[in-house]
Amino acid sequence: MPRPQKCRRVAFLPQTTYFKPTGVPLRVLDEIVLSVEEAEAIRLKDLEGLEQEKGAERMNISRPTFQRVLTSARQKIANALLNGKAMRIEGGNFEMAWSRFQCLNGHEWDVPFEAMISAPPESCPECETPSIMPLLPAGMGRGRGGWKRRHRGGRGW
Repeated sequence: MPRPQKCRRVAFLPQTTYFKPTGVPLRVLDEIVLSVEEAEAIRLKDLEGLEQEKGAERMNISRPTFQRVLTSARQKIANALLNGKAMRIEGGNFEMAWSRFQCLNGHEWDVPFEAMISAPPESCPECETPSIMPLLPAGMGRGRGGWKRRHRGGRGW
């Protein structure tokens, strides 16, 4: 029996989840389904320009798994673009990278995954300030530098 698939960590849910060729009625189009984790792999590698190792780290998967997810996503996108198919982004096996938020006044709270799918919070539930930010799990920050810089005489952060 195969090992259960590990959830892939996703830090971004796209607002637009359906794409189709212009001028072609939806009823006559074939549809391609791109999973949320495939869209995340494309975002990390092709939009943010991360190396595969860093992208895999951010998604909490191995580098070979990241390569397989990325290859699958690119094949689906190419099929949709070149063969005039509609594309829907939905489903998959993923978990949100962050679901804990903090406001500038120091209040912290968790947001259930179901609420994150519909819309992330816009203000603090305690003080109602709109100045909020997600708290990233350990290892998910975007600090400058890296191991070499911190451990080989660099200035650090």
